[in-house]
Formats: sequence, structure tokens, C-alpha cells
Amino acid sequence: MNRRRHPSKTSLFPLLLACCSLSSLAFSSPSLANPLPSANEAKTLQSRTAIANLMPDLTLALKNAEIPPIGAADTYLPDDFGVRLVVSLKSRRVSVYKGDEVIASYPIAIGKAGWETPVGTFQVYEKEVNPIFKSFKSGRIVQPGPDNPLGVRWIGIWTDGKTRLGFHGTNEDWLIGQAVSHGCIRMHNKDVVALFNQVKVGTPVIVKP
Repeated sequence: MNRRRHPSKTSLFPLLLACCSLSSLAFSSPSLANPLPSANEAKTLQSRTAIANLMPDLTLALKNAEIPPIGAADTYLPDDFGVRLVVSLKSRRVSVYKGDEVIASYPIAIGKAGWETPVGTFQVYEKEVNPIFKSFKSGRIVQPGPDNPLGVRWIGIWTDGKTRLGFHGTNEDWLIGQAVSHGCIRMHNKDVVALFNQVKVGTPVIVKP
């Protein structure tokens, strides 16, 4: 996920620059060749003294300024482009939002009874082109191709380190719209390719009942 520059950090730059400028003014010394300053030099020295008196206040302001650490923002805020996915299990659809506008919507198949697709807030954590399928029951491996149950794309949104759930294509198009999977969200291959190109690692995913 791209990080955004926090506005409070940006706003401190002019203040830091001002402090550097004030410091150079406050601590520069008058010319040794003229031990007795002229009237103009005297005014300049008075101005420099006044500025120097401000330095403790400016230093305190910088010290007390709140600078949040990088990455302190909510993990599930929209990404830099405002894109997020909203899955409706009831409607059997996934919608792509950019800000408050729906820019795409696709039919899906969801988890069957006993293997329901979990409800909650997730995020894309991995993407794969032409994924290899491995059955968690038998260990059977299916290479990319027309018989691969994962289709042509995989978009992972959840894992416990052993089991993975996500969006993927299918070799059984006729089951889209039904509750037939082991928790994953199946899509037509053409649709999962389109979705794959609209998300990135870190894109928020909200699954609703």
C-alpha cells in the first residue's frame, strides 16, 4: 500500500526553515573591524536580539508538535485512489467503489453451508496470475489451465497461515451465483481478471451478510 504524507508533517517544514533562518540571524556576530556600531547597525542588532528572544518559544513549539508515526493511519482506509471492494453475500455480488461511486460490479459464488464466506473487514494481501491449485483435502495439485478450479487469477484476502481465502476464477462458470465454495469467492474468469487489474495489495475488502 502507498503511504500518504501526513499533513501535520508537511506543515512543519516552513516552521523548521524559519528556525534555521532565525538561528543564523541570532548568532551571527558584528564585524570586528567596527567595534562601535553605526546607527543602522545598532537597529540591526536590536532586531536580531528581538528575534533571538523568540527562539525558545519556537523551539518549544517544535518540541511539542505532534508528529504521528508512519503507518499510524487506519489499516483499512481506502488506498491512494480511494478504491475498496464491498461484497454482498445476500446479493451474491462484489462491487468496486472509488470514493462513494460504484465503478464496477460482478456476480460471485460464495461459501456453502458449513463453509460460509466470513463476514468482516479484510484487505488484499496477495495477487497471483495463473495460480496453481492444491486441494486441502487430498493434496491433489492442478497446474494452470482450463481444468484449474482457481481459474486464471487469485486475489487473497484472508489466511491463518494454512488455509487461504480470496477471490478467484473458476472452471465451472454455471455455478456463479450459488453458495458452493469452501469459503472463497468465485468469479467468471473475465470478471476476476478485470477485478485483479483494479486492486492492489492493501486494498480494503468489506464482506457484508
